[in-house]
Formats: sequence, structure tokens, C-alpha cells
Amino acid sequence: MTLIDSSPPGTRPAGYTALRERYDLRVMPHWHRSFVGGSVRRRKVTDEWVQEVYLGSRWPGDSLGAQLEFALKYDGVSLDILSEIFRVAAREDVAAYVLSRPLGKYARRAWYLYELLTGDRLPIDDATSGNYVDLLDADDYYTAGPRRIRRQRINDNLLGGDLFCPMVRRTDTLKSFENADLAARGREIRAEFPREILKRALSYLYTKETRSSFAIENVKPDSTRTGRFVQLLQSASETDFLQKDRLIDLQNRIVDERYRDHDYRTDQNYVGETVAWQRERIHYVSPRPADLPGLMEGLTTSHERMATHDVDPVVHAGAVAYGFVFLHPFGDGNGRIHRFLIHNVLAMTGFTPADMIFPVSAAMLSDWDAYDDSLEAFSRPLMPLIAYDLDEDGRMTVTNQTAAHYRFPDMTPQVEALYGFVQHTIEVDLVQELEFLQGYDRAKRSIREIADIPDREIDLLIRFCRQNQGRLSPAKRKSRFSALTDGEVAKMEQAVREAYGVDRRGGGEDEEGRVES
Repeated sequence: MTLIDSSPPGTRPAGYTALRERYDLRVMPHWHRSFVGGSVRRRKVTDEWVQEVYLGSRWPGDSLGAQLEFALKYDGVSLDILSEIFRVAAREDVAAYVLSRPLGKYARRAWYLYELLTGDRLPIDDATSGNYVDLLDADDYYTAGPRRIRRQRINDNLLGGDLFCPMVRRTDTLKSFENADLAARGREIRAEFPREILKRALSYLYTKETRSSFAIENVKPDSTRTGRFVQLLQSASETDFLQKDRLIDLQNRIVDERYRDHDYRTDQNYVGETVAWQRERIHYVSPRPADLPGLMEGLTTSHERMATHDVDPVVHAGAVAYGFVFLHPFGDGNGRIHRFLIHNVLAMTGFTPADMIFPVSAAMLSDWDAYDDSLEAFSRPLMPLIAYDLDEDGRMTVTNQTAAHYRFPDMTPQVEALYGFVQHTIEVDLVQELEFLQGYDRAKRSIREIADIPDREIDLLIRFCRQNQGRLSPAKRKSRFSALTDGEVAKMEQAVREAYGVDRRGGGEDEEGRVES
């Protein structure tokens, strides 16, 4: 049974909330919920939705057209909900609404979206007058360059099409990230450091990104798989990987050869865990195999549309990469490809400088809760809408129609999360690594002036000091540096402390320890 938002006392639902109730729709919840009644306008905001109560005088009426117009005016555009409304509502009622307001912008938007989402042409003559109207308000949504639709005199500026179309709202959070101009900040940081430092940092950052992406999936790759993934990251700025044959090749190169796919999957997959004998807890169910070809074609088309129209690179990367992982087109490797596509889009759009990499996976790994929340923002409301059977061997069959839920996702939470990871990567991880190398060079020069010891011993001495508040532990002093005098060791410890500062010890190290060699 569909869960309907309970109306605040003295109000009744309006817009999408009213239409969901009228048609008993099983749809993803919308971020904006409207109610009408009372004498004072009220607004309630949570992390996931906004609830607004409008004055009783705003009641639009009971007709489908009246509620549609209210929804488009106050609730925004939800392609998921609209596709379900148009699927079950009488087309005569939609046509009657359009004909009653032939020049109205909301009626023309509803008319265009009805024909786009259903493929059914309403019995209405083409519009011949009136200015062209943008389908989405660019102040409220991220948009692509408009396609002029003569029939309704509409500028279609969606980020995708009828097969797949992400929606991303211009929230205050995203506006703040945009104003920060992180791409420019990355270029500024690069300009602050010598080219040799940048070159050395780049080698480490590629490896850090690779290890972090695998670690998110609790996989520790051997040197061969690590090297192979590093090579892929190095090619991220040269090739657009979001094409079917390239995605398949990418999957083949990053997974165990026994689990390589030669096409998109033909089996139903899901994410779950065994909680008892022959009992699974299901966390996420992917699209049905039969729906996958169209969804993936739509994802590719959406990617090309965003690339052509210079959509904000992080918005573009988030919509594509999270869209990919939600579709889960392969049996294995989807998560790693999802994170790789972030680099691919950021590099191809010029957001990432050609000779740099931003280790976004490391930021995701260090703030696992935020990354997990970004995934669950889609999976949590989706799961109650999926009906499935699971046999004793763990094979799943989805028994209801679900494609629309994956086809028209609101990607705002995912893009907000990705922008946060990118900011942390640029402002923290990148700076720490570059400063680590500068400090290492200063410490190494000072240590060589104190005693002529091998480079490997210098590396270890710096590492051990940084792990122990700028001093060698007695055990390390005795086991590795017994040949040095106490005076020499004291001066070397001081050199490390001055190079890094005790308050910044550990910056630039990963869980295995960062050693320059």
C-alpha cells in the first residue's frame, strides 16, 4: 500500500501529494510536499524534504488540471511522479486542461511532458502563438542548452531524455559550492608548488586513489591490479569511457578475469547480506535486466547532452557516476567503475588540470557515513517500491514494473555529497600531500647536513618521527639507528619537527604509512 503524507491539522494535500493519494501511486517520494488550509502560511524543512502549508484561499480545485498546475508551480518538476500520473489518468482530462489554457506556461509544460513521457500524441493542434517557455526554471534546476520544440513552443532544457533524465536542484548548498570555484582553487594550489613536487605527488595520488576505491569494497588488490587501475586513471583525461563498448572493456580490465562480462548483465542482481540460514537482508535491488539496455542508452545520451551544453562538471560527474552505480549494469566492478567515471568526467570537462588527479575515493573512504548516505538517499526510498521473489539459491526475480524509478532520479543529494568530497580532496588531501613532500625535502636536506646516512634510513627516520610526535621511540632508536650518536639523533628529530610541525604530524600518510623513496 502506498504511504501517503499525513495532512497537518486543518489542511488537505495539494499538488503531487494530492495526486499521489488520488491515484494511489507507488512512486519515489518528492522533496516538496504541499498542503492547503488555515490562515497562516507555514514551512517545515528537514534534511530530506520541505513541507509547505498554503493559505486556504490557494486551493486550486479538484480537477486533474488544477492539481497538475499547482504541482508544477509550487512543487517543481518530478518526472517520476508525472510519468505515473500520465500512465493512469484519462488522456481526455489532460487534453481538456491544456485546451482550457492554451497559452499558459504550466499547461504547455504539462502537454509537452505528457507526450514525452508517454509517447502518446494528444488530439491538440500545434501551438502557433506565444513566447517559447523554458521547461525547467534555470534558477531552480541545473539545465542543459534548450532544444526548441515547435509543437508546444517549449524550450526543452532537461539534462536527459525519456529513457533517462536526472534532476538536480539548485540548492543553497550547491550554490555555495559553485561560488567557491573549486576548479580555480585546484589550479591555484598547483601553481603554488614546484613542478617536481607536483610530479612526485601525482604518482602517490594515483596509487592512493586506486587503493581507496578498492578499499571501499573491502578489496586489497595485488600489485598487478593496482598498476592496471593506475593506468586507467592516467587515461581518464584522454578517452570518454561512457560508451557501451568502452564500459565493457573497462569492466574487463578491473575485475578478476573469471567475472568479466561481454555485455550488460542478463541476470537480476542486488546488494544484500546473509543474516541467517537461507535468509538475506536486501539493501538494494538493481533494475530488471529487460529494462537495462534502454536505461543505459538513456544514461549515455544524458552524458552526451550534458557534455555538449557545458553543464557544471561536478553536477555532470555526479549525475553520470551515481546514475551508473544505481543501474548496476555488470555482475562485478560497478562500484569501481562508478568512482572511475567521476575522474573521467572531471578530467574530460577540464575541471581537473591535465597533470593532476583529485583522489575523491580517499575522501569517500575517510567520510564513509557521508558516502553511504549519498547511496542510501536513493536506495532507502526505492526499496519499498520493489516487489521481488528470492529463491533458496539466492536468485531474485523482480515482479513489478520498476523502470521509471531508476529512469528519473532526483540526483541532488548525490551531487551535494560529491561536491563535498571534491572540496575535501582539493582543500585537504591535495594540500597535505604537497606539503608533506615539501616538508620531506626540508627534513632530508637538514638530516644530510648532520650525518651522511643512506636515503632509505632517512625515509624511515622521518616516518618514525612523524608517527611519534617528532621523536624516535627508544625501540626504533636502538634497533635501526644505533650507529648514530645521541646528539645526531636529537638534531635530526629537531629537523623533522621544524620541517613539519608536531601539530601536523601524520599529514600525507595513509594507513600503510607514507614513505618517500
